Amino acid sequence: MPGGDTERPMRADARRNYERIVATAKELFAEQGADVPLDDIAKRAGVGAGTLYRHFPTREKLIETVYRNEIEELADRAAALNAELPPWEALEAWLNEQVRWVVERHKLATILKESIDSGSETFHYCQTRLREATGMLVGSAQEAGLVRADISGVDVLRLGHGAGMAVRNCSPDEGKLVLSVILDGLRA
Repeated sequence: MPGGDTERPMRADARRNYERIVATAKELFAEQGADVPLDDIAKRAGVGAGTLYRHFPTREKLIETVYRNEIEELADRAAALNAELPPWEALEAWLNEQVRWVVERHKLATILKESIDSGSETFHYCQTRLREATGMLVGSAQEAGLVRADISGVDVLRLGHGAGMAVRNCSPDEGKLVLSVILDGLRA
């Protein structure tokens, strides 16, 4: 969400409009791609075009916001799992959630990533955020002596992404087997 030290907080109605626009954009990007007309997003969100453009002066800003929100939710889930579960169970749950996220949101993530410059601040932020979230889980499991010392959070992030891509068209049992093999390979 917009923010920062120099910006005023949004009024409640403006915040609701902002959130509706982002949620609607996410839906329409997944359905129709990143080139969906912005006026269609505004219409489905129930706001005027002026409201959409006030919050998102360019298509790129809207795409970046949707992508950033997706990554924030995923990274926040890692922190919640780390706080709620013992280290190994948290890592296992995270890997399961990451794989499910890749499977369920592959199309949307691909559309959004193709629309964001890989050298952009948003891309760098999202990459860093996911690496830190996964590194936290791996570090906790390593401190508990449960994960190999030569494994990094980036390794687990890549394994989770690869597993998600590999099991997109598999049965749930085949997907579980892939994750089981990965988890066995991580054990100390």
